[in-house]
Amino acid sequence: MIKVFGHTSPDTDSTGSPIIWAWYLNECRKTPAEAVLQGEPNTEALWMLDRWNLSKPRIIDDVTADDVCVIVDTNNPAELPANLEHAEVIEIIDHHLLAGGIKTRAPINITIRPLACTATIMHDLIGDDLEQAPEGIKGAMLTCILSDTLEFRSPTTTQYDRALAEKLAADLGVDIAEFAAEMFAAKSDVSAFSEAALLKMDSKEYELGGKQLRISVLETTAPQVILDRKDALIAAMPAVAAEDGADEVMLFVVDILREQATLLVPNDYVKFVAERSFGVTVTGDTVVLPGVMSRKKQIIPVLAV
Repeated sequence: MIKVFGHTSPDTDSTGSPIIWAWYLNECRKTPAEAVLQGEPNTEALWMLDRWNLSKPRIIDDVTADDVCVIVDTNNPAELPANLEHAEVIEIIDHHLLAGGIKTRAPINITIRPLACTATIMHDLIGDDLEQAPEGIKGAMLTCILSDTLEFRSPTTTQYDRALAEKLAADLGVDIAEFAAEMFAAKSDVSAFSEAALLKMDSKEYELGGKQLRISVLETTAPQVILDRKDALIAAMPAVAAEDGADEVMLFVVDILREQATLLVPNDYVKFVAERSFGVTVTGDTVVLPGVMSRKKQIIPVLAV
């Protein structure tokens, strides 16, 4: 049985894409496969599962030498199971930069394309077989694309992503604006989460100038709800960083509707990085970054010390 999984702290794409690819392997390639997750999905991903009547994949802690794996929506070893090098990885499907560091037993299929969403790549790989896909699979694909593109607001959006989303929406009888509004409302409901959980909810590890950073992003249509918890979030940062051996946590609260991010500034180091990276002057414990929407294109590539 092939295990299909994405990165830790699974977002919508890392929840939906394993489901899509496991369906394809089972139904079209007639190869037994199971979608699994590395952790609890976020609120938007849970909304997607409920909206399209999809079962939540089983959560795994690690893999073993007996496991055959397909990796989707990441190729970064820091976001993958600790014992991945002992498992048999047979394929990677991703839309992030090539991180390097994954060692496989034999040559494998790797598809990495500069598109906004893994599900968009899967659409091409599945091809005509997608015609037999049930509504839930097409719905998951649509939800993943709208999530990763922030309803086409993100600079990662390509015309191909947009055209595919519009085609899927038409096929499903979905109004994109109404659907996205419901989706983002689910993403924005973080009332049940602790500050530590929020800091880890959508987070990537990154090394900058010899320091290990946890770059966390919270995308929301109600940023003030999160910013009202600013003091508690800042207080939780040292413990969250220490838990994974990081030096600092940088939290960006992305306002989907205003198309801007607010960075929490807990100390002089983050202030220094913010000023060097974004050309801003920081005067308090937050700084607004107009137009910043994408960690992949507008945050990590510009970080400097």
